[in-house]
Amino acid sequence: QVQLVESGGGLVQAGGSLRLSCTASGLLFSSFAMGWFRQAPGKEREFVAAISWNGGSTDYADSVKGRFTISRDNAENTEYLQMNSLKPEDTAVYYCAARATLIQTIRRTDYNVWGQGTQVTVSS
Repeated sequence: QVQLVESGGGLVQAGGSLRLSCTASGLLFSSFAMGWFRQAPGKEREFVAAISWNGGSTDYADSVKGRFTISRDNAENTEYLQMNSLKPEDTAVYYCAARATLIQTIRRTDYNVWGQGTQVTVSS
C-alpha cells in the first residue's frame, strides 16, 4: 500500500539543527511532487516547504526561508528537510505529503498522501 514514513524528529535547543527524512513506498516516487507541513498544538496545519518531482523547483514558507532546505533523492524514494537555526516557534509535528503531479504547490488540500508525522521540539 502507499505509505510515507517520517523520521528524524526530536528535541533540540534553539539555534540547533535537525534533518527530517520521509521515505515513500507503494508509489512511483519520481512522479510525485512532495511537501512538508507542520502543526503546532491548537493551530492549523501549515505549509513549510515543497519540491517538484526532480528537485528543480522549491517553495518555502516565509517563516523558514533561509533556515530550512528541502531536497529529495528519487533513487532512494526519500525527501529531506534540513532545518538549521531552529527557534522555539518551530516546535510542531512535521508531516510529509505527496501530490500525484510533477509540480509542487503550497496548498495543503492539493496533497493526497500523508505520513504519520514526527515531533520536533525546540527548547529555548
